[in-house]
Amino acid sequence: MAATFRRRLQRGAASTAVAALVLAALTASQAPGATGAAVAKRRPAPPPADVPIDGGSAYYTDLPPLKSPVPPHGSPHTGKDPATGRGPAEAGLPATVLAAYKKAATTIDGSDPGCRLPWQLLAGIGKVESGQARGGAVDAEGTTLRPILGPQLNGHGFARITDTDAGRFDGDLTHDRAVGPMQFIPSTWSNGGPEGTGWGADGNGDGKKDPHNVFDAALAAGRYLCAGDRDLTAPDDLDRAILGYNHSDEYLRTVLSWYAFYRNGTHEVPDGKGVLPVHRDAGRSGDDNGGRSEGKRHHGRGPGAEPDKSPRPGGSDKPSKPGKPSKPGKGQQHDPGKPGRPDGTRPTPGGTQPPTQKPTPSPEPAHPTTLVRVGDKDLTATAGSEFATPLQVRAQDDRGKAVAGVPVRFTLPPTTDARFPGDAATVTVTTDKDGLATAPTLRAGDRTGDFRIRVGTVRHTAPAVEVGATVKAKPAPKADKLARTSDKELTATAGKAFAEDAVEIKATYQGELAAGVAVTATMVTNDPQRPVENDKGPYFKDPEATGHDADKPVRTLTGLTTDANGLLKLPKIYTDAHSGTFLLRLSTADGAVLTVKLKVAAPAGS
Repeated sequence: MAATFRRRLQRGAASTAVAALVLAALTASQAPGATGAAVAKRRPAPPPADVPIDGGSAYYTDLPPLKSPVPPHGSPHTGKDPATGRGPAEAGLPATVLAAYKKAATTIDGSDPGCRLPWQLLAGIGKVESGQARGGAVDAEGTTLRPILGPQLNGHGFARITDTDAGRFDGDLTHDRAVGPMQFIPSTWSNGGPEGTGWGADGNGDGKKDPHNVFDAALAAGRYLCAGDRDLTAPDDLDRAILGYNHSDEYLRTVLSWYAFYRNGTHEVPDGKGVLPVHRDAGRSGDDNGGRSEGKRHHGRGPGAEPDKSPRPGGSDKPSKPGKPSKPGKGQQHDPGKPGRPDGTRPTPGGTQPPTQKPTPSPEPAHPTTLVRVGDKDLTATAGSEFATPLQVRAQDDRGKAVAGVPVRFTLPPTTDARFPGDAATVTVTTDKDGLATAPTLRAGDRTGDFRIRVGTVRHTAPAVEVGATVKAKPAPKADKLARTSDKELTATAGKAFAEDAVEIKATYQGELAAGVAVTATMVTNDPQRPVENDKGPYFKDPEATGHDADKPVRTLTGLTTDANGLLKLPKIYTDAHSGTFLLRLSTADGAVLTVKLKVAAPAGS
């Protein structure tokens, strides 16, 4: 990926102060000894410093509100989310988006504990890049309801990156655009990562790497932040990781402010009900095709600034009032040059700090900690038939109580051709009031053998479980009787062939037509006690032989099978120079036998 956009960074004291305060809280929360050096496998190096993950695209500059301990006298505002009554509205994170951040952090902590990635850092970047996927406008799988696209990276105020994905991710055939909830540029998602494989990730286990899916995007962002043996409790590593997204001091301060705010407390809100940001960084294009700025946004925070006219999820479509200067402590936003601390406070002149009343955290809604298989036996079916036992799991919390409304994905491995309805290899089912998720009826294919079905949650971090399944071969069709369909005498002249399809037989089992029965046809000697393959007289030809072997006599044929009506027509029968009466013996594995007489006459005048 060509690096064409550079910006010299002037690292301000304000951003350093925020980083130090944030890292102090983060370091205190980590177990001792969990350093980057403890990671056995070296993490991939991040991209060059002049290749931002989001292409240097525009971002939201809204900052967290100051928390007022007591609302102003006579004010109806409490600083809490009116929909939930739990903390300020800005602390509410959409359920699916929050689950994606936590799942990504848990996944990375399991594979890369030395990075010490907090999910709140992903939330801070997600807020600045896309307003938490437009306030959580995602489906149950975590995919945005409509694409989130940044402005065209055509070099006018942004990096210049000509099209690298043929419009696959961003729909733009001339230039790239940052895409998805975490605003990856297509070239970085597809091939800008370790060893040229791209930073794209599959965070929800559906077998796809989709930058428009918040689970995939969050995991990819987390892996990038941890790249190059970074330890995010180290100030320099944290700064480099954030600046790798967008080379801007203001961007760094903004992300750190939201990071500190989210560490001070968050709560879950329904998807689509998150607070949408309003302000964007000044001096940049506002055209993002319905992405991070919908309509014309204002960039200032003082009198005369144009109000936001876009609707907010769960709110009114009426335009908001122009902003007015407000005094500290009244719920206004932070000034970018005066970042706050992780506890939501801000230094005051003279070094004193007014007391701050922290909101009492509300309990998190129940999330599943485990998935439990219902039934202790593996699934079994014969090829081509349905599995009789339903595939079912139960989601439960750490107290063993059932958890309803959890999306659960059932995934079949590529080693089997068993399928769910609609020829689907993956299905998602939501748990019922008893915490049960029952997969649709599973039908076995023709491929036999054992395989494992993976069952995992879509929006939560409960460990996946595996269910064993076996497809057995169909029992071989049986036949207890073989008979000709005609009593016509079979005759031919030596050196000639019998009539085409001269021999047709019918197989039955207990009086019913027997389809799919394997039959062996052998030219045998006329010895009733011990018939063996004859070396003279009528014969078949190998239909697959070529050259000189094409005319070579074959006196035993295997692999013949009766059709759906229990019928079998034998291939063409040839004769050599011998005349007389010869025997054709037809047999099955179950002991059914039929002997057919073949009469060969000598040529005339011999």
